[in-house]
Amino acid sequence: MTRPVRIIGAPTDYGANRRGVDMGPSAIRYGGLADELAAAGVSVSDDGDVAAPRAEVRDPEAEAPSEGDAKFLRETREVVTALSDRVTDALDAGETPLVLGGDHSVAIGSVTGSARDADIGLVWFDAHGDFNTPSTSPSGNVHGMPLAALLGVGDFADTPWANADGLREEHVAIVGLRDLDPTEREAINDSDVTAYTMSDIDERGIDAVVDDALDVACSAPDGIHVSLDLDWLDPREAPGVGTPVRGGVTYREAHFALERVAATDALRSMEVVEVNPILDEHNETAALATELAASGLGKRIL
Repeated sequence: MTRPVRIIGAPTDYGANRRGVDMGPSAIRYGGLADELAAAGVSVSDDGDVAAPRAEVRDPEAEAPSEGDAKFLRETREVVTALSDRVTDALDAGETPLVLGGDHSVAIGSVTGSARDADIGLVWFDAHGDFNTPSTSPSGNVHGMPLAALLGVGDFADTPWANADGLREEHVAIVGLRDLDPTEREAINDSDVTAYTMSDIDERGIDAVVDDALDVACSAPDGIHVSLDLDWLDPREAPGVGTPVRGGVTYREAHFALERVAATDALRSMEVVEVNPILDEHNETAALATELAASGLGKRIL
């Protein structure tokens, strides 16, 4: 990684049921992010946090969709719109934006900002598909909807603030799926998104799956965005997440995957999300997030 990195915090918990993930950016910074990036030889600046009013002082139904359920949609729109501009500003300055969440709804801002006037690919490391819409979501939690929003699926077909103009389904790869709602499964199967489950990783190995996913994303001409949800890892490795699912990737598999990302030299932007320090043990999930970010940005053992 030769380009400098600009850190942007997005301290939201609008998308989730469990409070605390809004403290993720602070926990990741405290976990040694700047030191890890410096060890990778990366020049770093910190652009602070996007303003995000506390959920407790807002009405979750203030901007409800005409059909279905999506909590805190107004607040999500406000935050991701501001975040999108900040990401674009970093890219225009020749820097790599590294967004710290917050819940996974912040990816709407990261990706729309990165895909503004550019055709990009996307690798989505996650236990979940995040392919629900207000009409299909069992919970109404927007952190289960960002990928559908970015691709204009269903209710999001005409939602300019959430749709990534420079992102096409055939340039998107989801890696490590193991928890899907029935409607998500159907929507992903009906799309041109490429999805790899944990069973694929078990059968073929992390190297083959990640290489194939990167081939999908790198077929876009202007670089790739990487979205890393810490619940992609097994909860024994990353306990401090709001929606843990047993059977995730190991510590070494995760590092391998991010090292492969760096080796492509195609990384345009990145986010690390869903670290919840209230649920964490000795800040180990936040510290792991810093290590994985550094691997994605070029840190090597030798």
